[in-house]
Amino acid sequence: MPSPSVTDPDTPPAELPSPLPEPAREDLRLETVLAALSDPLRLTIVRKLLLEREAYDHPCGWFGFDRPKSSLTHHFKALREAGVLRQRQYGLERRSRVRTEDLNARFPGLLDLVAEWQPAS
Repeated sequence: MPSPSVTDPDTPPAELPSPLPEPAREDLRLETVLAALSDPLRLTIVRKLLLEREAYDHPCGWFGFDRPKSSLTHHFKALREAGVLRQRQYGLERRSRVRTEDLNARFPGLLDLVAEWQPAS
């Protein structure tokens, strides 16, 4: 299998670490997902991953936020625990991607709304 490229962000790397703990697809709850997405920074994280991803998954630094690492860690953890993101540990960094297949199966149209959302200026 060829290695993932910038042109195919859905191709997983050959040696993929196991995901960190997350709820199973059937355990995803709409109120929990919406609560996680209610924070504008978390909504921005998910939107950016949906619209601008260029690799299979991304480290926190890829997002370019000027926030303390502890604050970003909290937001990414909230999204993972709600079932919105899948995170994997690569050495010292965690990389994230949206659980598109699971969220589309449980809540059709939700990610389309997130992608269409426009942050306040």
